[in-house]
Amino acid sequence: MNKYYKITKQGKKELETELKGLRSRRKGVAKKIADARDFGDLSENAEYDVAREEQGLIETRITEIEDILLNTEIIKSVNKSKISLGNRVELKNGKKHVLYTIVGPVEADPTEGRISNESPIGSAIFGKKVGEKVSVGTSKGKVVYEIISIS
Repeated sequence: MNKYYKITKQGKKELETELKGLRSRRKGVAKKIADARDFGDLSENAEYDVAREEQGLIETRITEIEDILLNTEIIKSVNKSKISLGNRVELKNGKKHVLYTIVGPVEADPTEGRISNESPIGSAIFGKKVGEKVSVGTSKGKVVYEIISIS
């Protein structure tokens, strides 16, 4: 049974770009491996080990992205009456305001303001409306957020 990944159109484009870049790196890594083999004994060849590890990481990520792209469901409409995938949300914690875009786990990047609907904050606010308050457990204790706007 395949898992479906809910992502935005922008998220799909970013994955396609990453996939293209990884595929273009394959030849370079294959050349590194071939060059390292020429050094002789592979059991004590650090260059060979590093190149094989890089190849493994690239191939694993390519497989992962291909699976995501084959099983993608694009987020089509954004509900603005309550928080759902694709919404941009403004939250208030005391005097501090934060903006997040709610995305699926595949696209999540908190440093860019994109949080997963499965994250502690994302799951706490998911389905809530403007004006509601939610309590989120963090490593420093509970934090209360008020939902200011949904777009």
